[in-house]
Amino acid sequence: MVKFLPNIVFAIILISGIAYFIMNIRKLIRNIKLGKDIDRNDRKSDRWKNMAKLAFGQTKMARRPWLAVLHGVVYIGFFFINIEILEIIIDGLFGTHRVFQPIVGDKIYGFLIGTFEILACLVLVAVFIFWFRRNMQKVKRFLSKEMKGWAKKDGNIILYFEMVLMSLFLIMNATDVHFQQSEAGNVISQFIAPLFNGFSLKTLHIIERAAWWLHIIGILIFLNYLYYSKHLHIILAFPNTFYAKLEPKGKLDNLKSVTKEVKKMMTDPYSVSSDEEDEIPEKFGASDVFDLNWVQLMNAYTCTECGRCTSVCPANLTGKELSPRAIMMKTRDRIEEVGKNIDKNKGEFKPDNKQLLGDYITPEELWACTSCNACVEECPIAIDPLSIIMDMRRYLVMEESSAPQELNSMMTNIENNGAMWQYSQMDRLKWTEENEPETLKE
Repeated sequence: MVKFLPNIVFAIILISGIAYFIMNIRKLIRNIKLGKDIDRNDRKSDRWKNMAKLAFGQTKMARRPWLAVLHGVVYIGFFFINIEILEIIIDGLFGTHRVFQPIVGDKIYGFLIGTFEILACLVLVAVFIFWFRRNMQKVKRFLSKEMKGWAKKDGNIILYFEMVLMSLFLIMNATDVHFQQSEAGNVISQFIAPLFNGFSLKTLHIIERAAWWLHIIGILIFLNYLYYSKHLHIILAFPNTFYAKLEPKGKLDNLKSVTKEVKKMMTDPYSVSSDEEDEIPEKFGASDVFDLNWVQLMNAYTCTECGRCTSVCPANLTGKELSPRAIMMKTRDRIEEVGKNIDKNKGEFKPDNKQLLGDYITPEELWACTSCNACVEECPIAIDPLSIIMDMRRYLVMEESSAPQELNSMMTNIENNGAMWQYSQMDRLKWTEENEPETLKE
């Protein structure tokens, strides 16, 4: 029994880690489904292309080439290195050691591990550069007020995780005496191994086993940390880009009930609609996360908090309160608060006298938006902060009749005069006379 104790402990840790991860994913899906239903299953081929281009290809990252290369190194390196987890799991469950080495042979195995070691070193370099940019270089988009406290710590925690995991992988290989003495191509670890010269075989074995255990436990902790981190986009970037809006970015969604009413008024202004024909929504626009659709809620969870959206926002650049990144972060915070409320009350949400509009996002932020779509265009993974802003502004106008005085005046003039300015419809084209070419005046 004692002989199999490490395998039993490993199985318990592995099952517990995976079970907790599944629990978090189920909670994530439940929270996203709090949003209203929306059909995003059209144009399947275009959606697959969009996902391949943005999530796999990371084409929008290429706008900053050297950052794209660094991000690609971390993305590819972390993915391929973690293929080795399969071998660790088999070894941990069955008590074997490097089970794939005798199966594929020293040369192929050495090539694979050597490739992983090179990638691990490149990941370490890239992660250090990211850490330096975030903490030393004072990049403006990392210094916004929403990036204080947890938001700043979260970014660094992920970087530290990656540094430690890559280092443990290299130390594990460097202190594995049998691996170092084999014909396998230990490309990088052979240069680390001399650091442990003079250590007894027993000590080397202890270090190797400690690095092995810490590596797999660290990966499981990292996996479960994702739910609480901005790095949830590692998982959600793929469905987020697949279900992203495919229509032209300048096209705004109209409420079907309002569109239908306007068309009726244009064809027969004196017609009276029956209640059976009209489908009047319970609420116009959105004041809380329940009023948003599930794609918008998924957008909030997918946000990487990179700040590229805010860095190109004309309102933010001119000192306005609006930050598209903050809109997504606040939306996610509210979803999480609602989710905890549901957990606390055994699957039922009990009103907490809070809502997204007002308690998290202010009208000042919403009205600062110019609806230019710069944030949507810039996002590497097709997040759409503008859709949330527009839905909440729609609520302010249609439910609360609350809009800036300038906007109210403009809408009144359009309704009464057919133009934004306050003069009669007979005079609405007079401005063209001032710009009429002299030849046409004659």
